[in-house]
Amino acid sequence: MTTNKRVLTGITTSGTPHIGNLVGAVLPAIQSSSEPGISSFFFLADYHSLIKHQDAALTHDSSFEIAAFWLACGLDPNKVCFYRQSDVPQITELAWILSCMTAKGLLNRAHAYKAAVAVNEEQQVNDPDKGVTMGLFNYPILMSADILMFNADEVPVGQDQKQHLEMTRDIANRFNHHYGEIFTLPEAKIGEDTGVLPGIDGRKMSKSYDNTIPVFCEFNKLKKLVRKIKTNSLEPGVPKDIGSCSIFNIYKAFASVEEVKEMKVLYQDGISWGAAKDRLLSVIERTVKPYRAVYAELVENRTDVENILKKGAQKAKDVADPILSKVRRAVGIKSF
Repeated sequence: MTTNKRVLTGITTSGTPHIGNLVGAVLPAIQSSSEPGISSFFFLADYHSLIKHQDAALTHDSSFEIAAFWLACGLDPNKVCFYRQSDVPQITELAWILSCMTAKGLLNRAHAYKAAVAVNEEQQVNDPDKGVTMGLFNYPILMSADILMFNADEVPVGQDQKQHLEMTRDIANRFNHHYGEIFTLPEAKIGEDTGVLPGIDGRKMSKSYDNTIPVFCEFNKLKKLVRKIKTNSLEPGVPKDIGSCSIFNIYKAFASVEEVKEMKVLYQDGISWGAAKDRLLSVIERTVKPYRAVYAELVENRTDVENILKKGAQKAKDVADPILSKVRRAVGIKSF
């Protein structure tokens, strides 16, 4: 009997979806979900958002925006398991059980925690843990529960999340060694370009840098943001380097192979920055325009989105329940 490979993907509900999310995660994940032999799990990581901020309205609004984002871009909820993290309480129960098996020393090595401590040390703060919440410290455990709750085989992530996948494997290994083989050891699928589109200021496109280009902004706003993309002072007619150019690196994520080849020639010939931005605007708008139209319809039918997520949560629970039952029995939480 052939068993489908389970692939799990989540996006934290801490902001408005941007074009880096679109080409780096969402479109590849949707395409992968249609492949034979793939069983896909997509979720809104709303509990993870509480680690990043305590803005209730932002978490709520972002949850809808990201749910509608997936659906507008072509996700078929009938073919995948599409759910909100907070609608599946089995995940947080598993997170507690895993936390009781996880060494503090492992979490001490997490990049986000170490970065927070380093900032305090640089500022010569007496308490190196100042401002560090238990949510931040325990983030790798909740992420492990997200993955292990469904025994995912593969998790597409960016380089910045690779360590968390390694920690998940460590946590699963330790549990399996102590209680028996229950969890699948997930593999990280790291795409070369996953999540690394440059933002309008030249740094990695990220909500935390406030340098993103939202997927569903109106055309005039999109045009203004493209115009703001940082460039150097090279004049028209002077050859330009594609490797260090934000415009080109965003362009190649949206353009066809032939269009990219043509753009490389134009860079060698010294295309003006204005003309390059016009071409970039054209390929982005071509891609997002149909998605924007579907998104606008979903905004007017929020109940439909809610119902889709509720149905997805039930599908997720149907998968999670037997796995959690095995975990409970393994740790000794069972009927007398």
